[in-house]
Amino acid sequence: MADVGSDTDRQVTDYLGDVEGLLRELQVGQILTLVERLAEGYRHDQQIFAFGNGGSAATATHFMEDLAKCIDYGPSRRRFRAISLCANVPLITAWANDTAYDNIFAEQLRNLVRAGDVVIGISGSGNSPNVVNAIRLANELGAHTVGLTGFDGGALRSVAREAIVVPCHNMQQVEDVHLVICHLVFCVLRDRDPEAA
Repeated sequence: MADVGSDTDRQVTDYLGDVEGLLRELQVGQILTLVERLAEGYRHDQQIFAFGNGGSAATATHFMEDLAKCIDYGPSRRRFRAISLCANVPLITAWANDTAYDNIFAEQLRNLVRAGDVVIGISGSGNSPNVVNAIRLANELGAHTVGLTGFDGGALRSVAREAIVVPCHNMQQVEDVHLVICHLVFCVLRDRDPEAA
């Protein structure tokens, strides 16, 4: 166990304090807008897509798994139609190998997305070309686009129709807050009746 006042103790305390501060800075209205966007997608039987790279890929897949599996409004009710574009490794590598890595999400969306669907791009820096390209395509095809980003928002902040920016340059802390946002949105949707929203 680290001694109180040790460098490790201060590092742990500082990290937790930083994340707590970032959570307190989140705009509740932006989170509620994302909740309403997803509830609207549910009411209209739209598809929900999410994607990102690295840790953001894990967050996107976790978020879509929560929506698709863990929200069950009863045997006579639909479930969320939610899918992560990070999960199909053969298709990702095919697009990357045959064209470019920048296309791995946009080309998947081109096959699947319809006007009114909800498309969520996650990028800590906001500047991942494959995420930004996919959001641009989704906009062109009439989807509702949402960006979860950090740092200063990067290109994703201006390309997505709605964006939640975690104003921090520590990638791990940005990813921590993104996952909290996804869990929070999931919990609100799980505990309410979207038909009555």
